[in-house]
Amino acid sequence: MKIVIADKSHSIYADIICETITEAAQVRGTGIAKRKPEYIITKMQNRNAVIALDGNKFAGFCYIEAWSHGKFVANSGLIVHPDYRNQGLAKKIKKVIFEHSRSKFPNSKVFSITTGLAVMKMNSDLGYKPVTFSELTDDQSFWKGCQTCKNFDVLTRTEQKMCLCTGMLYDPSKTRENKKQEHNYDKKVWTRLKNIKQSMFLKKDKK
Repeated sequence: MKIVIADKSHSIYADIICETITEAAQVRGTGIAKRKPEYIITKMQNRNAVIALDGNKFAGFCYIEAWSHGKFVANSGLIVHPDYRNQGLAKKIKKVIFEHSRSKFPNSKVFSITTGLAVMKMNSDLGYKPVTFSELTDDQSFWKGCQTCKNFDVLTRTEQKMCLCTGMLYDPSKTRENKKQEHNYDKKVWTRLKNIKQSMFLKKDKK
């Protein structure tokens, strides 16, 4: 298994990447914005993506988005093929794409919005902190990318102030409180936060 910075030679995997993202969105029922092969290929050509390969077989993928003239970047579209799930591959991909983001955009704030508890833990381990949506990019092209998510109506009716996703941010301008300090992660706290959000918005939908 190898995880490398993707380039144009990996364009042959664009279709299966999009198919895997779409299938995962259907299974989870929430939280994944769909992408077209042409979009994925552009990310590869610009070396703004990483891909995991088992020989010549696709195993996983993630890409970088830059917003607000590079003030913010996001690691998006993290996906692992079903054949390689539950093996710790997502965490390895997340680490590689995060390090690539920090290298390519050293002064940018790195952010993430997700409903997945596993992704929240990975973000926390990398030094991300939970933040309100107001601390994330106000670039509307980013938020338009959420249109293919089934919860987009929640985002619009709250005027982009909150959604079922949790916002997390890594700010390089702030000293990382003790680089060696462990980032505490309490799954019960994140689960409770997620359940509160879902309960709140589901009640509104039933009215």
